[in-house]
Amino acid sequence: MDSTATDFQPSNSKNEKKMTRRELDSHIVRLMLEEPFYAGVLRGVNYVETCAIPTAGVSTKDLEINFYWNPYFLGSLSREEICGLLKHESMHLALDHTTNRRMEPHIVHNYATDLAINCDIPKNELPEGGLVPGEKFKDLSEEQKKKMGQEAIDRYNRISEKISQFPTHMSSEWYFTKILEDQDLSDDVQQSGDDEAIGMDSHEGWGELSESERELMKAKIRKSVEEAVKEADSTGRWGSVGSEVRGELRKLISNDVNWRAVLRQFCGMLRRGTRTTSWTRVNRKYAGMVAGAKRGYTSSIAVYIDQSGSVDDNSLELAFAELRNLSSKIEFTTFHFDTDVDQSSETVWKRGKTPEAIRTRCGGTNFETVTRHANENRHKFDGYIIITDGEAPKPSPSKMKRGWLIIPNRNLVFEPSNRDFVMKMKEAS
Repeated sequence: MDSTATDFQPSNSKNEKKMTRRELDSHIVRLMLEEPFYAGVLRGVNYVETCAIPTAGVSTKDLEINFYWNPYFLGSLSREEICGLLKHESMHLALDHTTNRRMEPHIVHNYATDLAINCDIPKNELPEGGLVPGEKFKDLSEEQKKKMGQEAIDRYNRISEKISQFPTHMSSEWYFTKILEDQDLSDDVQQSGDDEAIGMDSHEGWGELSESERELMKAKIRKSVEEAVKEADSTGRWGSVGSEVRGELRKLISNDVNWRAVLRQFCGMLRRGTRTTSWTRVNRKYAGMVAGAKRGYTSSIAVYIDQSGSVDDNSLELAFAELRNLSSKIEFTTFHFDTDVDQSSETVWKRGKTPEAIRTRCGGTNFETVTRHANENRHKFDGYIIITDGEAPKPSPSKMKRGWLIIPNRNLVFEPSNRDFVMKMKEAS
């Protein structure tokens, strides 16, 4: 945590209950006895007491898995709420929210992951401010209203109304996409960073890792999760973890290839170098400039979206969420297709925006027409991705790199060409 951050310590701290490390340890022991899976995930974390954050949170900053906790915040919670907070933080780690499933803008990601996790935590265990889809926020106290001001109060109520209309038990990618699709809600969420009444934990430091550091931390977290899952399976002591969540956790620790990593690898292979001339004055005292060069990398990738009915909106939202993470350095251009490519559907993916999952066609599926269109436009693109269920005849070889992004629970029905990449998506947790 940033040592220069605001000190979140009550002004009347002498009258506030402050939790000691010994008291926290007693709650951790209780978690081990009653909720062994969650305790297993948290087994290797460092517990760091701090007043630099208002609540608590896990972080993978500095290549360590840390659990930061504000002693005054935890001191204000009930026994059940502390249990719920520990469960919540363990699931952020278990579901890769701090590493590979990180999405930008970060505050929308924070909302989306909290909404996904809190569906599986009993309401009486959620501290005040916990986001729950399908439910409005708690009424603000008079003290909170005085601190927030009218603008923040209005924003709080607008977000509450929209969140109350969301269904439960959807993936974090689903909530992320739905928030961004509603421009008013997206603006309110992104302006709510300082609204202390919203949110029960801190997500600081999640986006500060390099690609190699992220993979390292993912491997470290995965080891803890794998051990916790295997131990829970062997002893039958899963605690309150539901059967659906157990199934998702088993999938996460399987040895299947991570489709997100393959997608990033495919896009990374298509990067091309750029070079622009720059001019630098050698010395301010003398006239004259020296020519130099600035180098960078970019790429332009076409994305063809299968319009058949089996390619559902949830699958598209899952794919879009990952592509959006790559759009800061890659320009994506989307096209819809069925038996032909819909030229009028061409949309350039603007940085920071996600295309809507709308349909413009509803016919059959023809991969040959996509390949032909891509080959004809190879001067514009460095490669292309086809989002599909994979259920159509094999097309001819492509003159560019071609990636098949197959929706969950479907397969490519033919043997792909040697130069093709196949990425089989998995349903999100």
